[in-house]
Amino acid sequence: MSYDEPLRLPAAAIPDDCRDWTAGRAANWSAALPSRWTFLRVRRSIAGAVTTLALCAGAWAAMLGGLWPFVAAGFAVYVLWVLARPELVWAGAPALLLGLAVQASSLPWAVTAVGAFVVVASWAAVAVRLRARGAQLEQALEAAGDGTAQVPDARAPVRRGRFLLPLGLVVLVLGVLTGVTAHLWGTVDDQRGSWVMAFYLTGLGLTALVSAWLGRHRAVALRRAPAPVLRVLVRDDAQGTTEVYAADDLAALRPLFTVELTSYDGESDEDEADTADADADAGAGAAELERLLDAVDDDVPGPVREAVLFGAPFDGAEVVVLSADEDHDQPPLTEWSAGPVRPLSPSAGVRRVAREKAREEQNRQLARQARESVVDRPPAPVRRWRAGWLDWVAAALLVQWGVWLTWAGFTEAELPSWKLALAAALGLYGAARVPVKLAWRITADRSGLWVTGLRGPRHVPWDDIRSVRRRSFELKLRWRGDDWSVAAPRWAWFERRRGLVHPYDALAAELSAMRDDPELRPTGESTTPERGRPLWPLAVVLALVWAAVLVVWG
Repeated sequence: MSYDEPLRLPAAAIPDDCRDWTAGRAANWSAALPSRWTFLRVRRSIAGAVTTLALCAGAWAAMLGGLWPFVAAGFAVYVLWVLARPELVWAGAPALLLGLAVQASSLPWAVTAVGAFVVVASWAAVAVRLRARGAQLEQALEAAGDGTAQVPDARAPVRRGRFLLPLGLVVLVLGVLTGVTAHLWGTVDDQRGSWVMAFYLTGLGLTALVSAWLGRHRAVALRRAPAPVLRVLVRDDAQGTTEVYAADDLAALRPLFTVELTSYDGESDEDEADTADADADAGAGAAELERLLDAVDDDVPGPVREAVLFGAPFDGAEVVVLSADEDHDQPPLTEWSAGPVRPLSPSAGVRRVAREKAREEQNRQLARQARESVVDRPPAPVRRWRAGWLDWVAAALLVQWGVWLTWAGFTEAELPSWKLALAAALGLYGAARVPVKLAWRITADRSGLWVTGLRGPRHVPWDDIRSVRRRSFELKLRWRGDDWSVAAPRWAWFERRRGLVHPYDALAAELSAMRDDPELRPTGESTTPERGRPLWPLAVVLALVWAAVLVVWG
């Protein structure tokens, strides 16, 4: 895809006195960004993993080392704030230091010292990050000059925080319930662990509620008065996140920041009273959802588009983007930020574009190899793919994880009934997942695909297939109205170093080639044995074996 000619925004949609955010002005803005050690941009997966590790360490310290559950859970929540919600660190750090100081006499000095050092060091890093926001704001306002305008759809309902608000309430209630029922746990260690989880869930719930309030407050503030405006270029990456570029970066070489955007449908809740209209809206919504899923599953970035940025961008800011629609027949697209602005340093932006180009080239190469392999292969009546050794490794890891979790948590001589019920639930989940990992099969014939499942093979016509993609560890097949997935280990660095192709990549490329070109599809009809058998008998056997183990154990 060429990015030399961005999709043009109509001149009437551009506010008066709206300046171009050129690469020179954008460089000054990027120079105001803090260093990477301030946790400016941490992946969500890494933030979740580090927070979980802090929670496990805190729970262990509470059960074995006598650390107060409040302090143990507070440390895990504090780690999450440092990485994802730095605005709350100003309140969390003093409270955590106070808790460590009060309990210092009952803890080893090394634990107190290490904990205090981590809190103070991270507090200082967050202070540098938050202070840099002012410099970013100044540079953005200087670039905008006197250009201001009222944001589009300013009277539309504010939707920011509608997801986090109920989520926070639910998690908060779960935390309270966990604390209320803590005395029902068997041992003192279990009760302390329950209190750690109760305080942690309460902290998560409050974090979600505060995040919802902050997002809504900033979104409302952006609507109250004319906002600074800047002309930029935007592009949606392969995962649907919007990248913002300087107005003269026509080749999309260096994104300045990323932001999650959502569009407003322009309809009020009162307009949904009529049943027929509601059904039509539901159909249109389903079609729009399918279109968005197709765009994400294409695994290629969208075209570069001209846009107007409403609101001065800085780390954590709320913005509105008015951009040219990918469909030339549609009016400009107005999108509100559904998450905070996340800046990219110059080097991080270049690396991001390089990774995208490498991924695009890899996808093109896989598609080319798959097409060549299908073209050169003699026409086959039926093609079949089944679970391999990587899937067996995945099944073994799942079983090992379940056995370890059960052994670690249920080692008492006489298990209470609630623990037996939890162990039974874990076993039933494994019994449903392991057969799919061990014995999945996809059969292709001239009519479509047959995909095995617990209840038997499901038929998917070729015309209904939307995408076949490998994302991270998962192979996902999506068709009209449903999907199917299976996961197996993957080591991307080793694959690149050795020039290896993951079996899921090869399968996805070949099926995609068949979907796009009917000439490459199998020519015959598959038989019932070729389509695979239902997997539920194996699941029943595994469930019965697990039930027998629990009976003997309990």
